[in-house]
Amino acid sequence: MLDVINLSMQYGGKYLFDNTNFKINKGDKIALVGSNGTGKSTLLKLLKGTEESESGRIDMPKGTKIGYLSQEFTDLKGKTLFNEVKTSLGEISQLQQKEDELQLALSDDTLDENTKLDLSQQLGEINTRKEEIDFYRVDSNIEKVLMGLGFSVSDFNRMTDEFSGGWQMRIELAKILLDTNDIILLDEPTNHLDIDTLQWLINFLKASKVSAVIVSHDKYFVNEVTNRTLEIFNKKISGFNGNYDAYLKFKEERDEQLEAEFIQQQKKIKETEKFIERFRYKATKAKQVQSRVKQLEKIDLVELTNQEKSITIRFPEPERSGAIPVEMNGISKAYGSNKVFENLDFKVERGEKIAFVGPNGAGKTTLAKLIANKIQPNQGDILLGHNTFISYYAQEVAENLNPELDLLESVAEIGTEYTLPQLRSLLGTFLFSSDDVFKKISVLSGGEKSRVALAKILLTKANLIILDEPTNHLDASSKAVLQEALKEFSGTLIIVSHDVDFLRPVINKVIEIRRGEFNTFAGDIDYYLSKKNAEAIDASNNKGVSQAQEKSTRKDQKRLEAELRQKRYKATKEVVKAIEKIELEIEKLEEKKTAIEGDLASEETFSNPAVAKEKNAEYEETKKQLEKVYEKWSSLNEELEEIERNIN
Repeated sequence: MLDVINLSMQYGGKYLFDNTNFKINKGDKIALVGSNGTGKSTLLKLLKGTEESESGRIDMPKGTKIGYLSQEFTDLKGKTLFNEVKTSLGEISQLQQKEDELQLALSDDTLDENTKLDLSQQLGEINTRKEEIDFYRVDSNIEKVLMGLGFSVSDFNRMTDEFSGGWQMRIELAKILLDTNDIILLDEPTNHLDIDTLQWLINFLKASKVSAVIVSHDKYFVNEVTNRTLEIFNKKISGFNGNYDAYLKFKEERDEQLEAEFIQQQKKIKETEKFIERFRYKATKAKQVQSRVKQLEKIDLVELTNQEKSITIRFPEPERSGAIPVEMNGISKAYGSNKVFENLDFKVERGEKIAFVGPNGAGKTTLAKLIANKIQPNQGDILLGHNTFISYYAQEVAENLNPELDLLESVAEIGTEYTLPQLRSLLGTFLFSSDDVFKKISVLSGGEKSRVALAKILLTKANLIILDEPTNHLDASSKAVLQEALKEFSGTLIIVSHDVDFLRPVINKVIEIRRGEFNTFAGDIDYYLSKKNAEAIDASNNKGVSQAQEKSTRKDQKRLEAELRQKRYKATKEVVKAIEKIELEIEKLEEKKTAIEGDLASEETFSNPAVAKEKNAEYEETKKQLEKVYEKWSSLNEELEEIERNIN
């Protein structure tokens, strides 16, 4: 599908890759890996064509379409969410425009039969292409993808200007996933996704036939999605079959072999240099000396992987807190008319390492800020247990660093028990090397400030640490240092994160927050994911079984379930009846819509402009009716959910 041939690229006289070759085949899902600064994002731009290589070429079949998701935020303005996505699908608009032109031309009664036949054939080709790209389902496909990425139906008519940078990234991702791309290039696509949308994206990409090249620090994501790995190493790009874990195993073996070769080569070089130095001025050895000099010049030096020095940081041993570090009683919190929590009771036990998960906007960050005393509840009490000391990290905390201090001074404020070399090593792990440590905080980017703030967290003496999305600006080695420290931390921990691989060895409890409600999972993140998967399977097989029934463990469970069913039936029977009635209406309209789609694709229709026009009008009217009925169906289901929520 795509051949990279003898590609070379350099910046400032330093080659990122030199005379390298690789292929992207149809259906490949590729993880693009390499140390920081090796050129991963640059390679994506070269493949997309937004940058030009120094030499070499990229061959692909004519008409190959490539979608590219950059890390750089776009500023989308002037359209509603739905229209922004739909109008970006260029082929959809082009086909519709061309069809309209052909139908208009065919309506000319003065045309001769040959011209009419030619126009009809063109119209037939357009309708064939429409079927290939699922043209008549484009609106429903847009809805599915937007909702999969976390948008609600009420968002569809909002202007794109209203969405934050993270949500605008999701809009760009939706456009790429929906377009008729042959290859998609994704640069850190999971940075702003919650765990629900992450799982949806994994399932979407696994089911998709499109080829993909992915740069991501999310090990769980790339392991789930990819089947090949491309590594940028030593100015070459090499391919390996298998996912990221398979590549890491190969890399470990390769690095051990390289190290052995490096040691052997260095030994030989030193022996040769020693011989040259010893006999440099002896005339009888001149020929042998010159021979050794030439040998040295011809040696192809073995290069080791650019590995950062391993560093282990342990949290200072914190003072022991009370058995319950935090207890919340009757907490309610709202932002204007938006109720986040109502009458919430919640407590944290000493030594727990808890992950808050759930969709964006559900209240994870709000709860973390309430516990950290960064915001206040509208009502209720938050009680700190005996000897509880809290340290809190979120991206906005990074903005509160003292701008007048340099990096070393900033971490030294907290790390008074550490030597300056130890503090410099810590900063190096968070990608601040050599003279970077003397930069003022005021000149750092937002991401750099976040890394400094996290480095300071590792030096805290708090016994309750709260971290809100701590891995967003970290590379793999920095994440590993933080992860190891959190594993060994003897205090209590709360993490808001969607990074499954980061959470995996750290946490021992998961709290899912969804629409202000809590579900507690007494296990690690894999236990949570397996339970959610089982719930999804049960839900599809046993519609209508409530959470209350599933969780009931009392001896008289059957009696309680029967009573609950009766209570639910009485409370919901009218709404259920209305839903069933409207679902029959939806079914009929869907059948009608499908039948019209079949008519529109037939030669009998598209060769007759008058009939085609009539069918298109009927199709648009049916779609409008369906939209109205779906809105009513959605409203009734929300009413049903509200009734069921209030049933004890």
